[in-house]
Amino acid sequence: MKVSAPHALSIAALLLALLGALEFGVLHLLAPLENRLLDSFQRQAAAGLSPDPQIVLVDIDDASLARMQARAGRWPWPREIHAELVRALQAQKPRAIVFDILFSEGDTHGKESDRRFREAVRGLDNVFFPMVRLTEREASNPVRLADLESVLALRAAPGADREARAALLLPEVLDDEHWQRAGLINFADPDGDGVGRRYWVAMDVRGWRIPSLPTRVAEHLGATLPDLPSIRLHYRGEPGAFRHVSYVDALDEKAAGADLFREKIVIVGASATSMSDLRVTPLSNTHAGMEILATALDNLKNARWMRETPGELPPLLSLALLGAVWALLRRRRNALETGIGLAIASALLLGASRWAMSERLILPVLAPLLFAWALYLYGATVEYLRERKTRLAAVAMFSRFLNANVVKQIVEQGETIESLSGKTRDVTLLFSDIRGFTTLSESTSPQEVVNLLNRYFSRQVGVVFRNQGTLDKFIGDCIMAMWGAPLDDPQHARHAVETALEMERVLLEFKAELGERGKAFDVGIGIHSGPAVVGFIGAEQKLEYTAIGDTVNTASRIEGLTKEAGCRIAISREAMEACLGGADPASFAFDFVPRGSYKAKGRAQPIELFEPRRKSS
Repeated sequence: MKVSAPHALSIAALLLALLGALEFGVLHLLAPLENRLLDSFQRQAAAGLSPDPQIVLVDIDDASLARMQARAGRWPWPREIHAELVRALQAQKPRAIVFDILFSEGDTHGKESDRRFREAVRGLDNVFFPMVRLTEREASNPVRLADLESVLALRAAPGADREARAALLLPEVLDDEHWQRAGLINFADPDGDGVGRRYWVAMDVRGWRIPSLPTRVAEHLGATLPDLPSIRLHYRGEPGAFRHVSYVDALDEKAAGADLFREKIVIVGASATSMSDLRVTPLSNTHAGMEILATALDNLKNARWMRETPGELPPLLSLALLGAVWALLRRRRNALETGIGLAIASALLLGASRWAMSERLILPVLAPLLFAWALYLYGATVEYLRERKTRLAAVAMFSRFLNANVVKQIVEQGETIESLSGKTRDVTLLFSDIRGFTTLSESTSPQEVVNLLNRYFSRQVGVVFRNQGTLDKFIGDCIMAMWGAPLDDPQHARHAVETALEMERVLLEFKAELGERGKAFDVGIGIHSGPAVVGFIGAEQKLEYTAIGDTVNTASRIEGLTKEAGCRIAISREAMEACLGGADPASFAFDFVPRGSYKAKGRAQPIELFEPRRKSS
């Protein structure tokens, strides 16, 4: 069953709407593209921002590894070095010291080094430590969370599974008093692409909430935490924007500067390339882990994490865009105009998404735009194919009665059978009828008659086409031609007369070729100008481009009067005046010779006839 273009467009819109529902609800196949776009917006927005100046990073950088070589050897350093750092920092009374270094295994330099570190942090309630939840593949001995409820200060939701287990790298080196200030440093990665866009507030494990390290510190600082499992990070500045102090300098108050860490939140971590604590984030593929932790803490401390629009917005936006494109294409609006409108809407929505990012708001628009563009491309393609089919039909139709160059002009102007029908235009009609055809037929075989007519008509049609005329039809042995339609021709009468004169010359050449048989072969040519209704007329199975009205009838009557007027070509006064059209007759290659007035069937007034003749050279 053939489906009409409007119905096909509606079906396509419905299918895309259903596909959108699946995409937003289940598939999320376009999420990577959406995230990449939002990541680029976040890089732009972050460039003009500054992070919290109260957060200072003590960095185990390449310079520290080199300068500490003589004192502490190769990494990992003895833990007593960290003990010295804690004492140096505590002397300046920081608000918090946050280690981004695991203390899950004993010091390879001996238990004494671990003991000195424990002594350095004992009794301090502002020192915080990381722990990591391992994946099932990495896990070897998951612990029962209920057994850690008090020591880790875990929070259990009503109905929490008392047998729930998790594989955790705990701060085994430390005394139990410090475990309550330990938190996870895992990324929250719902997108599954390993890009650090989110950080846990608290990880839920079968009803048990395990807080992240930034959450532990933010609670200590008195921040109000969001009731969310994780936050989307609001990066501020380029990587490295937080103030960094080399670890080796932090050990030396003179090098670090007095009171540099007073009332500061100090994060101790590593950016050295050999430490491999580099992660992928929207800002960089080699973002230091401690900077990501600092960003999460900055966000929680200052309540400036990214906010997300309601989940219903993308599908609703998708439906709105699909509806708009569907409505415009269904109304047969110009596909280019619709495309420009959609491009403007796309630019506005992308601009809004970029602006929203600077306002800490995630506004996903890419997927809705892709669905809208898919419908537009489908509709535009269908429209193009429909228009191409129409144009090819027009070319096939017009080529039967128009010069190829004229057909090209008509098609380039976007004309169709419908647009060229039912118009009243000023035209000039020419009728050329063969005389003596009956006599010729009696002495010639039917096949020869057909061949002769085809040869003659081919030559005369060529004359019509060369003079920008339209071949209306053949009526038996009569040619009907027209000027002034379908293309405008201000000199339609002059071109018709020039055609008649050339047809006369071609006739004489043809008669000479026929020899004796051509003596009786002649034509009468009648020309008249005036208004006529032009267009495609007929049945659906067979249409003809023609003219109807009194102008047509009069031109036919004039052709019938040529023999009575004693001339081969006769034109009406209306055609002569249209031919002159205010022009200087001296510029014409022909003159008009009066041939008198004659009564014609169907006309009350006689027709005044003139014979055009070429001027003698």
